[in-house]
Amino acid sequence: METKLTWPSQRSTTPEGVYGVLRAAILDGTLPPGGQLREVQIAEDLGISRSPLREALPRLEEEGLVVKVPFRGRFVAKVDPREISDMAALRLLLEPYAAQLSFEALRGQQRPMLLQIMEQLHRAADENDIPASIDAHLRFHGLFYDFSGNDVLRSLWNSWETRLRLYLAADHRAYEDLHDVAVEHQRLADIALEGDIDRFRDELANHFPLALRHGT
Repeated sequence: METKLTWPSQRSTTPEGVYGVLRAAILDGTLPPGGQLREVQIAEDLGISRSPLREALPRLEEEGLVVKVPFRGRFVAKVDPREISDMAALRLLLEPYAAQLSFEALRGQQRPMLLQIMEQLHRAADENDIPASIDAHLRFHGLFYDFSGNDVLRSLWNSWETRLRLYLAADHRAYEDLHDVAVEHQRLADIALEGDIDRFRDELANHFPLALRHGT
């Protein structure tokens, strides 16, 4: 592993703390896609035993951020651009429908949750915190599926979320300013609170990069 891992300002050598450090390093690009995770090197970098590391790594596998290859070890998962573009095409069709079904809840009882997630996106931008921005980004879009009342839509989102997280890790690093991410989602949030499904559909189409929409 070429990059030396270090602890954030608050050090925690528990499995939870080690998981957090590795997860952040994957999402912010410190540990690049396809890179091998060598337990001995990581433990040496972080000054820990391998025990908490061995508890943390399976959690990253469950999230789809790490893959285990028999007889070779663990590697940071890679993004399949074609798969992401296929998901984008489906989302352009299904997400406006999910949003339309969820508008009543998000404009009513669940409005505080939508506003809270927007606060998280803006705060992540202020702190230039890529992992936090990615998490809030996914929570934002997940709201439409979660409150759609449609179990099939919820299941689809759950199956996409992990792979989208990997894509967003690269996507968010491409922004010169994470405030642009927050602003894009603020527009979607404002339209959702107005309940204008046609504007939401148009804004969502602008939200996705052209290459993703056409699978190139």
